[in-house]
Amino acid sequence: MSRVQLALNVSNLEEAIAFYSRLFGAGPAKTRPGYANFTIAEPPLKLILMENPGAGGTLNHLGVEVADTEAVEAEQARLAEAGLASADEHGTTCCYAKQDKFWVQGAPDSEQWEIYTVLADSPTFYGQEQEGPAGCGSEASQAQEPGASASQCC
Repeated sequence: MSRVQLALNVSNLEEAIAFYSRLFGAGPAKTRPGYANFTIAEPPLKLILMENPGAGGTLNHLGVEVADTEAVEAEQARLAEAGLASADEHGTTCCYAKQDKFWVQGAPDSEQWEIYTVLADSPTFYGQEQEGPAGCGSEASQAQEPGASASQCC
């Protein structure tokens, strides 16, 4: 199983959930404060909505969800062989899920791509007291290298 992930910043989470539920004919698989994700079967898509007032309608990051840690490691090795540097984040908790993943930067525009698998659900955004998706794709996290901070996630 692999599917493309599209993480969007939205100004109003409830309105965005209503729109995407109608668009894809399915409700979100998970909702939390400031966060929702949809697991769409057709087309295979993981759609992440992150409430980020003032940045609505913009791309947060892109990704590919894969079946397991072995697939994450195989993709990381394949991309390293192709000359792409990555930043490893195995065992991280972000976006209300514990994940094994790594990040690569697109060229020429430096968009953030994550290759990941979900290991378990988390009751909090970062798996600790810190809450909320504001750091995910925020100016502070985008200024750093991919994977350099726990604030880059999802």
